[in-house]
Amino acid sequence: MPISDVSSDITVEVGTSSFPLHKFPLVSRSGRIRKLLLDAKDSKISRINLVAVPGGPEAFELAARFCYGINTEITISNVAVLCCAARFLEMTEDFAEKNLEARVEAYLREIVLPNIANSIAVLHRCETLLPFAEEINLVSRLINAIASNACKEQLTSGLLKLDHNFPTKLVQSMEPETPADWWGKSLAVLSLDFFQRVLSAVKSKGLKQDMISKILINYAHNSLQGLVARDSQMVKGSLLDLEFQKKQRIIVEAIVNLLPTQSRKCPVPMAFLSSLLKTAISASASTSCRSDLERRIGLQLDQAILEDILIPANSHGNTHSTIYDIDTIVRIFSIFLNLDEDDEEDNHLRDESEMIYDFDSPGSPKQSSILKVSKLLDNYLAEVALDSNLMPTKFIALAELLPDHARIVSDGLYRAVDIFLKVHPNIKDSERYRLCKTIDCQKLSQEACSHAAQNERLPVQMAVQVLYFEQIRLRNAMNGGHNQFFFGAMNGQYPQRSGSGAGSGAISPRDNYASVRRENRELKLEVARMRMRLTDLEKDHVSMKQELVKTHPANKLFKSFARKLSKLNNLFRINSIKPIGGKANSETRFPFQKRRRHSVS
Repeated sequence: MPISDVSSDITVEVGTSSFPLHKFPLVSRSGRIRKLLLDAKDSKISRINLVAVPGGPEAFELAARFCYGINTEITISNVAVLCCAARFLEMTEDFAEKNLEARVEAYLREIVLPNIANSIAVLHRCETLLPFAEEINLVSRLINAIASNACKEQLTSGLLKLDHNFPTKLVQSMEPETPADWWGKSLAVLSLDFFQRVLSAVKSKGLKQDMISKILINYAHNSLQGLVARDSQMVKGSLLDLEFQKKQRIIVEAIVNLLPTQSRKCPVPMAFLSSLLKTAISASASTSCRSDLERRIGLQLDQAILEDILIPANSHGNTHSTIYDIDTIVRIFSIFLNLDEDDEEDNHLRDESEMIYDFDSPGSPKQSSILKVSKLLDNYLAEVALDSNLMPTKFIALAELLPDHARIVSDGLYRAVDIFLKVHPNIKDSERYRLCKTIDCQKLSQEACSHAAQNERLPVQMAVQVLYFEQIRLRNAMNGGHNQFFFGAMNGQYPQRSGSGAGSGAISPRDNYASVRRENRELKLEVARMRMRLTDLEKDHVSMKQELVKTHPANKLFKSFARKLSKLNNLFRINSIKPIGGKANSETRFPFQKRRRHSVS
């Protein structure tokens, strides 16, 4: 503050700061100060205290300069402070022309409110001026201006596309999705409360859902990543860590509440939903928040990749917990599989163009989606199978999720099951059998069949089944025929496939003769090995029966009966022997002589 030649006659205290000033310039511009001096009992008062000046000493100093006629430049950074100070000090036109309040109001109307980026910057400055900025409706005016200008910009862009007669998709491809100076990025500086209010305003004004999604993605990236960067060195379970989780939980729950209505035409990006769900689980967000995210992911699960569903489990320090959250994934896949029932309740989720399809046909949108989801689940199973803490019951529940028609090829499922059996060698036989039962041997490729036939981790029943189907397939391949018994072709749904799993015609014996002969030899060896194993089993069975007979109590009766039979046999043998040294009895020698004598000859 410039020192005047005239000594000061009043000292103004603002917070911890004191300003030696003069009464006349202050009284000529400020209604509040005039009223304080008039209401004072002592007419020669030399000190006044201004309590709760919005903006503090800095704001009062700017207003005092204006009272002294010093040129005070109004800018985007100080307009909010000057506006609040002018209203607090009552620097209106009632006390002087072109007073501070009028000057600030003109700047707001001409520079701030018509521009989205300027309005956001001033709104951000208002966060330090609460609650006074709310009381004078400055915050509400800025939020309404942002919402109105955003929708006007959207309307202008749409009209511009119509004027040029460009197809919508072509124009969208020509325009950058998010320019460097895009106003939506500026919203990331706002506090969560102000951001929520701005988003609610633009949604009520009709801003497009895809634009709202971009704004939310940008804000979440900056706010949540900022928390991680600031608090990465904290100790797990400490007070700072709990405070960090609380901040994360508040932000995630607020963003989920602001997500646009789920739509198949303008879905929220899957990667964003997945990141929100992972953060919600780690921050222990509310059940309703996690359920909303699970439903959104389930509705567009066919757009997900493996990284999207690899959701870490919230172990809470438990060393025996699984690496990934299996229960959440089971719920998400169940939501996808129950889409038909959900669509009957929420018809707005189904586009009219999709109604013309037969959802059970192989070329329908639903069938193509479920094939994508089946590959996704197989990849997920192979990943989680490496977790030694994963219980067999949970893995089996995952493997049994999809219906039979969801997989054209079962190679992915077989690979996942084989990995799980290798990592969990002590699994119960009943669980091993139930797990392998999920694999359709008729949908295995040649490579998978060859591997399964020699896989000692599989139950014997499955190995025999694989060999049986593989032998019939090779027989048909050698004959050049089209066997309709394999790969689900009994229902006319799946064509014969090559080892890669892709659809193809019948295998040509000329082109594949060498490989067929080699595989045939391998199969013959395996069949011989299986026969030997069966022979050993039969021998064991016979030996067990023999042991059973030896130890059985009825064996004594059998032996006595055998001795009596042997005595009778010896008796008959003695009667039939000729006596030594004597003549044989004629009837003994010719037993039929009498009958022949009386016969008619």
